[in-house]
Amino acid sequence: MTTTTTAPDLATVIGHELPYLRRYARALTGSQNSGDTYAAATLEAILEDRSVFDTDASPRTALFRVFHTIWISSGAPVSGDESGLAAAAQAHLAKLTPNTREALLLHTIEDFSSEEIAEIMQIDIDEVEHLVKIARQEMEDSISGRILVIEDEAIIAMDLQSIVSDMGHAITGVARTRDDAVKLAQQEKPDLVLADIQLADNSSGIDAVRDILEAHGNLPVIFITAFPERLLTGERPEPAFLISKPYGEEQVRSAVSQAMFFSSTGPLHG
Repeated sequence: MTTTTTAPDLATVIGHELPYLRRYARALTGSQNSGDTYAAATLEAILEDRSVFDTDASPRTALFRVFHTIWISSGAPVSGDESGLAAAAQAHLAKLTPNTREALLLHTIEDFSSEEIAEIMQIDIDEVEHLVKIARQEMEDSISGRILVIEDEAIIAMDLQSIVSDMGHAITGVARTRDDAVKLAQQEKPDLVLADIQLADNSSGIDAVRDILEAHGNLPVIFITAFPERLLTGERPEPAFLISKPYGEEQVRSAVSQAMFFSSTGPLHG
């Protein structure tokens, strides 16, 4: 008996990759609403012309390439309507070398190869590598601050402390539980929170972040989790900055640099 398998249809393929495109769009724009607007425009463009997927590129690369066509055609805008922390972030953002942020995020957070990024951004591979190098330097040099680490695994916590300290940031403390995190944030308000999801006493890093944001306002937050799809459902406010475990040092450095530009993570409900 011979069995045959059929390739998944376009909707299934896009549906699998869409949460990660939305993650990228939010990190790029610093806003859930803006990011989702660009993601929706990407889907509309594909529905109007499915030939964009008739290439040698993988479906994931093709999806991100359509996004970038729309992003660039809109001028990769920097909003002037923000206030407070977000306005300061946008002011820093406007000074970055064009295309560097996109290349860095695609490389570190979304884990595309230089060849794939070149396809997505429609530039040469050498330019991709040059942009990533510039982005890393410009963003790490632009802002430093105080970071609260919420992580119950000692080795991971030490690694995260080492990475962000090497970037020039100060560590306000390391919390292993929700209550510890809230207490540390009360003692010294952080500029950024780096949080695991599952904590030592089975409490939730999402709940800890929610408590901190309710007490201190809209701080940038980076979540680290082995199950990113659980936070990328589209059914509730989602974090703009989400790193998958196991993470790499470049992913952490990139996300921290991005998050210091944007204060976009709203209260989450676990």
